[in-house]
Amino acid sequence: MATPIRGLLLDKDGTLLDFEATWKPINRQVAEVAAGGDGPLARELMRLGGHDPDSDRLLPGSPLVAGTAEDVARAWLPLLPEQSLGPLTALIDRVFTEAGALSMAPVGDLPAILGALKARGYRLGLATSDNEASAWMALHRFEVAGHFDFVCGWDSGHGSKPGPGMVQAFCAATGLSPAQVAVVGDSLHDLHMAHAAGAGLRIAVLTGPGTRQDLQDHADLVLDDIHALTDLLPPLE
Repeated sequence: MATPIRGLLLDKDGTLLDFEATWKPINRQVAEVAAGGDGPLARELMRLGGHDPDSDRLLPGSPLVAGTAEDVARAWLPLLPEQSLGPLTALIDRVFTEAGALSMAPVGDLPAILGALKARGYRLGLATSDNEASAWMALHRFEVAGHFDFVCGWDSGHGSKPGPGMVQAFCAATGLSPAQVAVVGDSLHDLHMAHAAGAGLRIAVLTGPGTRQDLQDHADLVLDDIHALTDLLPPLE
């Protein structure tokens, strides 16, 4: 690395949280609510969002995998002509938050992993396509909120992935340059955000729907999961 990495901007779902265990039940619930209890319509909404209700497979990069609540709402509007974008987005966001409180599943021992990185001197940030309230809820639930210097969601005012705004806001909050930041995520949206912002390191993890083949050409490193970060990053001087 030409410039030493001093900060890590981590994604939430698929990086800190097990994506499938966390989001498959959420996707089903939000589709059912949006469909007003119409089962066949809910299944079509899931399919349109990138979650096949029959195979339970998730499509990397699709709205229900990598998008914001607004992205999901835009995808679903053609099947919900009585809805409008603002209220549907708010409904989806609310269900994401409420259902997420019940289904969040961490990727390993988050306090140990994040505590070790913080103890080594790294500044930690969280950037998610979920809303900011859900991000804080997850961090508090797993008792790691105190390790983070910065947290943002799609609704925090820094834009959404794959734009550079979340990385730029992390840098503004910590005094780091983009070249000193490693972005860690499970999707192309994360890696493209890192590239757009000029981040010093793009790290992909394989704990989301994306495969090594999907991610490797867009990442500097591909890790099985965030546990490997403690082997990769030495203590800072």
